[in-house]
Amino acid sequence: MKTNIPLENILFIDIETVPAESHYEHLSETWKNLWNQKAQYLSRDNESPESLYERAGIYAEFGKVICISVGRIRFGKLRIRSYFGHDERKLLQDFCHSLNRYYANPKYRLCAHNGKEFDFPYLARRILINRLTLPETLDLAGKKPWEVKHLDTLHLWKFGDFKHYTSLTLLAELFGLKSSKSTLDGSQVRATYYEEKDLRKIVHYCEDDVRLLTEIYQNLRPEKQKTADESQVQLRFTA
Repeated sequence: MKTNIPLENILFIDIETVPAESHYEHLSETWKNLWNQKAQYLSRDNESPESLYERAGIYAEFGKVICISVGRIRFGKLRIRSYFGHDERKLLQDFCHSLNRYYANPKYRLCAHNGKEFDFPYLARRILINRLTLPETLDLAGKKPWEVKHLDTLHLWKFGDFKHYTSLTLLAELFGLKSSKSTLDGSQVRATYYEEKDLRKIVHYCEDDVRLLTEIYQNLRPEKQKTADESQVQLRFTA
């Protein structure tokens, strides 16, 4: 476990994603056929492609990003900035601009929970789909494993054991931390976005995940650092 990285050099990231369309019937015939092919590998107990489409948001080819929250500890306080909106290309463009302008230095690392399997590749794929240039920190082509500047609290917790998945919520309970799932969880994001049309609620949920991610990372360090409590967290928003 890498423990000698200054907290100020880590960007704690969480993303929220939804299916590209609100319902299966809104897909074009081409995309219905493509999703039907995907659904064949996902179906259990003869689930239909229509019923499975609610899960399309977790696949970068069939989903889209609606929020990226980024936390950084400065002067002992956690500051969170969120990039969110209905225009995926615009929020990804703003996110990439920040990475390239402020965090291009190799000393910075990205940290997410299950980030190596989900957040980082999902962002990279959606950035390319939107015809944007990959920031250096997300472009892994030709890099050796030790050159990749990514941290993953799931991998840190596994200590090399790859038999099972451990959720952020479970780690929060283990370390006695306040869960971020009190008002929303990942399975409700699609309905909250498309049916309730409450993007702000999703943004707050994403930011709370970043707060929890930061606290868990600090608990995984041998020299446990004082966690910024909620009264110290400063939230900044971008439209």
